[in-house]
Amino acid sequence: MIELENGFSYIDENLRVIRGNIAEAAAKYRSPDDEVRIMATVPPEAVNHAVELGISLLGENRVQEYLSKAELYDKSAEVQFIGHLQTNKIKYIINTVTMIQSVDSLKLASETDRLAGKNGRIMDVLCEVNIGGEESKSGVSPEGLAPLLEQMSAMENIRVRGLMTIPPPADSDIFLGRMQELYSRYAEKYGFDTLSMGMTHDYADAVRYGSTLVRIGTGLFGARDYSK
Repeated sequence: MIELENGFSYIDENLRVIRGNIAEAAAKYRSPDDEVRIMATVPPEAVNHAVELGISLLGENRVQEYLSKAELYDKSAEVQFIGHLQTNKIKYIINTVTMIQSVDSLKLASETDRLAGKNGRIMDVLCEVNIGGEESKSGVSPEGLAPLLEQMSAMENIRVRGLMTIPPPADSDIFLGRMQELYSRYAEKYGFDTLSMGMTHDYADAVRYGSTLVRIGTGLFGARDYSK
């Protein structure tokens, strides 16, 4: 959990700074009509305060944690799943999230497609790319992206909206640039509209390199205390 000190006033200030940094980066590097969404994560009490401040997109990393607090969230906000997802857990979130950002294999895509069809819906997804080739992270390799996108685009019950990545913290701007190139390569062919990249430490750089959605937890709410 996060220690919520002094009420929620710190969130107001953090969000003001984040919005200012995004606006500054967008003014320098993006078209005036480009939209960059801010995704908020973590405890429902703090998240709901952020929703009151205009945040409309929430992100979840863990299925069990999400299920424990889903009913506490402000229902006006949209929830997307951004963490590593096992195929046997898809059934628990298929009807309550609006997008799964972490699809990185044919197996995961196929099961998402099957369950979406079973539940009479089309599930929006992003293809997660391991742009830095890190063994500790999920994601399809840049070299494996083309065939996976081809297979996913043929499925009837998922809609591939774009790409997601968590670049290595060192030299992240290099990897953000590579993701921008990958996104541009496939965007027109598949009708992409979402490039999800950028977190607390690199969101302004991510906006520079074309991100349409930044995922911010620590920078908005403070560091998590996992002992609680």
